[in-house]
Amino acid sequence: MEQQLPLFARELAPTDQQTIRTALTLLESQLREPGAPFTSSHAVRDWLRLQFATLEREAFTVLWLDNQHRLIAHDTLFYGTINTITIHPREVVKSGLKNNAAAAVLAHNHPSGLAEPSDADRRITQRLKQALDQVDIHLLDHLVVGGMDIVSFAERGWL
Repeated sequence: MEQQLPLFARELAPTDQQTIRTALTLLESQLREPGAPFTSSHAVRDWLRLQFATLEREAFTVLWLDNQHRLIAHDTLFYGTINTITIHPREVVKSGLKNNAAAAVLAHNHPSGLAEPSDADRRITQRLKQALDQVDIHLLDHLVVGGMDIVSFAERGWL
């Protein structure tokens, strides 16, 4: 199956599109390396930058992980506007159960280019953590992408 291109790449020349496809495939294969747990966030951050950095509206993705923190799937569950997004905890939980996930990493972008999480980002993260805890899915992190910058809730001690 051919790698899906981020929206910004669809306007590029075919050779540039192929370069981006190759980069995404390499990054995703690193995330899915058999037996390798999801312990370093560098490849994930690079992958998220490629996916989100130039989107013109907010998007919310969840990386679903198994018991050894290996990637099972990534689901972009919600799209918003240029400065807001509505996230439904019920739909996040449904996706986690469908993927039989043991853990999750949330990610969304700020099209403004500022990665600093808002109060609303912090509130929905706590609601999602509570909802996922109810079905024994451990929330490892929430990453906010703004341009090339990424803020981690876990690194700030918010989870």
